[in-house]
Amino acid sequence: MTDKLVGIPDEIVLNKIYQIRNEKVMLDKDLAELYGVETRVLNQAVKRNPDRFPEKFTFQLSSEEVDEMVSQNVIPSKKILGGALPRVFSEHGILMLSNVLKSKSAIQMSIRIIELFVLLRETLLLHKDVSVLIEQVEKRLIKQDQKIELLFTYLNKFIDKEDTPREQIGFKVSHGTKH
Repeated sequence: MTDKLVGIPDEIVLNKIYQIRNEKVMLDKDLAELYGVETRVLNQAVKRNPDRFPEKFTFQLSSEEVDEMVSQNVIPSKKILGGALPRVFSEHGILMLSNVLKSKSAIQMSIRIIELFVLLRETLLLHKDVSVLIEQVEKRLIKQDQKIELLFTYLNKFIDKEDTPREQIGFKVSHGTKH
């Protein structure tokens, strides 16, 4: 990788991945910045190659989606977008960008971004597996808690009976009489 790409921490790239329409995507402006091209150049390359970019690979955000991103502070303001509705790219769209932006740095950056998408997916799967295990342990603990509660209920019944004095059974020996 070039020095410029090595200098960008993974966290910065990961922070540019958003969840929109149940897809993990990146904004055109962020990708253009990472690829070292202008946003309009990136979008022109996409327009010149429409067969490579179906709706699943790239789509334009609606004004409502942009408003939501601004309200969640994903982007500070609409002004940053230059007045246009941004285009976003899925993992597959990013891979396809490396075919239309043929610079060596664009190809390297696409590979790096794809690796980060894979890492993100693996992390989410691991998180899901851990969540399932925790849920199973919680269910077992709840069952154990119920059994312990039942045990204490039975013990409390015995303790309550111990508190009331029992009448003695057997012969009473009176201490002042002789036999």
